[in-house]
Amino acid sequence: MREEIHDTIRAVSWAQERLVLLDQRRLPQAETWLALDEAAPVADAIRDMVVRGAPAIGITAAYGVVLAARSAYRRDPRGWRESMELDLARLTAARPTAVNLAWAIARMRSAMPMSEGDPVPPLLAEARRVHQEDLAANHRMGALGASLIEAPCDVVTHCNTGSLATGGYGTALGVVRSAYAQGKLGMVYADETRPWLQGARLTAWELLRDGIPVRLIADGAAAALMHRGGVRWAIVGADRIAANGDVANKIGTYGLAVNARHHGVRFMVVAPTTTVDMGIASGVDIPIEERSPEEVLSVAGQRMAPDGAEAWNPAFDVTPAVLVDAIVTERGVVRAPDRVKMAAMMGA
Repeated sequence: MREEIHDTIRAVSWAQERLVLLDQRRLPQAETWLALDEAAPVADAIRDMVVRGAPAIGITAAYGVVLAARSAYRRDPRGWRESMELDLARLTAARPTAVNLAWAIARMRSAMPMSEGDPVPPLLAEARRVHQEDLAANHRMGALGASLIEAPCDVVTHCNTGSLATGGYGTALGVVRSAYAQGKLGMVYADETRPWLQGARLTAWELLRDGIPVRLIADGAAAALMHRGGVRWAIVGADRIAANGDVANKIGTYGLAVNARHHGVRFMVVAPTTTVDMGIASGVDIPIEERSPEEVLSVAGQRMAPDGAEAWNPAFDVTPAVLVDAIVTERGVVRAPDRVKMAAMMGA
């Protein structure tokens, strides 16, 4: 059993009265930090993928509400609530699929003080609670998910679900961190995750940074990898989970789940309960963000497709619950999820 925890990265922080974000668009070539003191640039950072990953988006939005309230209070100490509505609307609209964004803004609204005076101290305290609760939940999920891994094996993951995508430690990569510390993992295979290459740029960088062995594969190589044997689990995160256990996650997750089921590889989804949307009956109802075709037609600003070619670029897909072996949240593990089991877990 390894004693070290392999957890050194924090991509979202509050320092010197500002929100500080690691610009994930520039990794791994450069580690660039952005210090933001207004809400509008926070919304831009969420939309433009400076910060990504459902939990990290929610935490960033919570701090964005603090900045919106501070600016509004400076403009209008009596009417600051109404004055900040435009900023809240911008934050809410930044990414439509990740439910954590709307959840965090709703939670911050409920924390707005009703009395007169500066709203920033109580709102900042609430944003910090959102952040710390996410970190604690990730450690809990890491332990629960690692307990499902019975013997030393290899795993495959998709997109980035680690400290870069959360308040720290990670969801699916939190399970990887915990399982590796327990001596249960050999190699972590990371899908490259086109078109933004989060697996190549972010997951590989993060795991190497924390001393966890990682091998990058093209998205299309996952089936061949599973056919060879050795991979026992596919472990992914989620941007939204419907009431019946359907899972919206980065585009390519559905294909990975289909391949896993065909090859007898178990499929684990790791996400906090803030990602579960019991108001959405099934994955059919989850709004799927479609992004610019240029993200598919180009790589790092260099056009790869011929002029005139078109592209379809959904940012997410939906994996049906029937393909999921386990959903891991901080409240517990739901095996073979369905509507009844999800309701029981969320009502616990």
